[in-house]
Order: sequence, then structure tokens, then C-alpha cells
Amino acid sequence: MFHEESFFGYLSLERRFSPHTLTAYRGDLSNFIAHCTEHQCLTSVSEVRHLHVRTWVVAQMQGGQSARSITRRLSCLKSYFRFLKKRGLIDKDPMQKVIAPKTGKRLPVFIQESQMAALFTHIDFPDDYYGHLHRLLLELLYATGIRRSEASNLKTTDLDTGRSVVRISGKGNKERLVPFARYLGELLDAFLDLRSRTFPGTDQPWLYLNKKGERLSPENIYYIVRKHLSAVTTVEQRSPHVLRHSFATHLSNNGADLNAIKELLGHSSLAATQVYMHNSIERLIEVYEQAHPKGK
Repeated sequence: MFHEESFFGYLSLERRFSPHTLTAYRGDLSNFIAHCTEHQCLTSVSEVRHLHVRTWVVAQMQGGQSARSITRRLSCLKSYFRFLKKRGLIDKDPMQKVIAPKTGKRLPVFIQESQMAALFTHIDFPDDYYGHLHRLLLELLYATGIRRSEASNLKTTDLDTGRSVVRISGKGNKERLVPFARYLGELLDAFLDLRSRTFPGTDQPWLYLNKKGERLSPENIYYIVRKHLSAVTTVEQRSPHVLRHSFATHLSNNGADLNAIKELLGHSSLAATQVYMHNSIERLIEVYEQAHPKGK
């Protein structure tokens, strides 16, 4: 027995992992268990030793997985074996003797401020419900830095146009208030009026509704963002998360306090936010080299 369903129940109910993270963890753990049963001939998790995990890591590397992907999968296994140890289902945690492969530091990809300006000034959004939806979705993602899952779960009652703030339910159901520019209040009011005329009498609480009048999914949001970002940038990543990176990087570049950025993003620790300082430092070096007499 590998007790995987007990583990996922724990992640869902007690740790309150998002559906996206749970799906990723299911794939990672299924891959590991399949390796143990098919290649190591193990029948129970109690038989797993650190050598089995190391063998699996080698198999992952030989299969072309990047060090970053393997490290993410090992994070799943650490949580899994820690859970089993606490529940008394195993005697020893095999992960204590497993070292993750080294990964290179990767800075967040972001869109230049000039490109973001072009997105909202040069693209002609249709003057119908879906054109307004696309425009508002992009504006709100960039203005608030929220995740696509958070955008998908936005309700009309989460928006306070009078105070220019939006209530976000983030990871682990942690709530935070994020301000937005006042001009967005006008866009929101116009969109809500168009929404009520497009779907008269709807009782759906979600802000963004698809053609069926149902909640706009995170997958739909991904494709909408990718479509429009492709018109203004050539960066390989053109996902909603790039708008989140852009939000944080532009705040940092313009002097925002790191702790304030942390709160706006809903990060649990400052370490997760500090990566945006690297982009700011790169920008400072560029400015220094261009402007200082001895910078070149």
C-alpha cells in the first residue's frame, strides 16, 4: 500500500492546496509509485529506501527532465513521506538522504512597460461583451498581479469600485485586499452593465462568464492572455503569470517597498518576492552603464 489517497485528502482538506497544485502532485507521485512498483518491484511504501528515490532521480534525468522539474517533483515526495512519517505509516523518512540536483537561477520573465502600454493603446478590442471581458481581464491582471486561478474565482461582490480595492481569495484560502487604479472602476462598472444585459437574470456570482454564462476557467484565461500578449511581445512565455511577474517587476523598478509587493502578491515569505529585486538590479546596472561617465 502507498496511501496516496490519504495523502491527497490531507493536502486538500488540511493544507488546502489548490486544484492546480493537487493535479501536479498527483502526476508526480503516480510517476514515482509506478517506478517503484514496475522497476524496483516494491509492493508497499514501507519498503522504499533512499536508494530507490535516488534511482528514480537518475531515471528522471536520463529521461530528459530538467533539474528544476526534478526538484519540484522531489518537493512532492518530501511532503508525502513527511506525512507518512507523522501518521506512523513508515518508520524512516527516505528523503533525508536525498539531495536535489542543482538548478540554475532563473529570473522571472516580464513584459516591458512600453509593451504593456502598447497592449492597451494599440489593440482594438471589440465593443461587445467579449471585447470588454478581454480588456478588463488583462487590465485587472496587470493592475493587481493576481494569479489566473484567483481571477477565475473573482465574484462580483469581491469588487469595491468606490474604494478601488478587490478582495482576493488566494492560496490556502487566505484573503487579501489589493488596490487598483481608479480608472479601472469605470471599466468595471461598464463591464458589469454589459454583463447584466448579455446574461439577463443570471444568478452566477462569478465576475467573468464564458459564452455559456458559466465561470471563465483558468484555461480560458490562459488562452485569452496568450493571444493578446503575442501581439505586443516576442518573449517565449506569454501566460497570465508573466503579467503577475510584470506587475511585481514594474513596482520594484519604480521604487516600491519589497514588503508591500509581498503583501500585494500574497506571498507567505519575503524570499519568494526577493527574486523581483534581481530584475530591478539588472535595470539599475543598465541605467548606470548608460548614464555614468565611467559606467562603460
